[in-house]
Amino acid sequence: MKVDLVHDIQKAYRNVVESMSRPGLITNISKEANKVDLDIEFYNSTLVLMLMLLDAEVSFKVFSENEEKITKLVSQLTYAKPNPLEKSSYVFIMKDSKTIDIEEAFEKAYGGNLIDPHKSATIIIEANNISNDKELILKGPGIKDKNYIKVDISGNWVEKRELKNIEYPLGVDTIIIDKNSNLICLPRTTQISK
Repeated sequence: MKVDLVHDIQKAYRNVVESMSRPGLITNISKEANKVDLDIEFYNSTLVLMLMLLDAEVSFKVFSENEEKITKLVSQLTYAKPNPLEKSSYVFIMKDSKTIDIEEAFEKAYGGNLIDPHKSATIIIEANNISNDKELILKGPGIKDKNYIKVDISGNWVEKRELKNIEYPLGVDTIIIDKNSNLICLPRTTQISK
């Protein structure tokens, strides 16, 4: 793997922080993703996020047709522990997962508790495309008036996400990444409407 685990991951991290603090802002981590030289069955950019977010202190869950293979690889690379959905710090929903998997992830992912709301799960979803086309309207902290996004994800994920995040500060944060290594972050404070 040619990815520099310090410098490249740090550059990608800056993009994630920028996107998380300004919901609707699309950032790109293709420079870092293109350095991945492993033959994997998911986006290189998702692996960069895994290397950034996972370590021996956190747990994760993968939704994919190749769940077992991906879980084993990620666990070997990051030392993170695979866990059931309800107990996972990070939930990765790969491009080949089913619509019901996305909905289940939002329903059952850990939303934190009132003492430790920051210990909730983050859901990372692979989509085909992300753009600023006017399909979904974003409002909330970090957005001056409103932002627009269009993400190629099937199912009722917007409604499931809204139900999960209804009792702020409880809820889940979401990162969506596409095949071109574009990413967008949707913190739990961001409201989405159509």
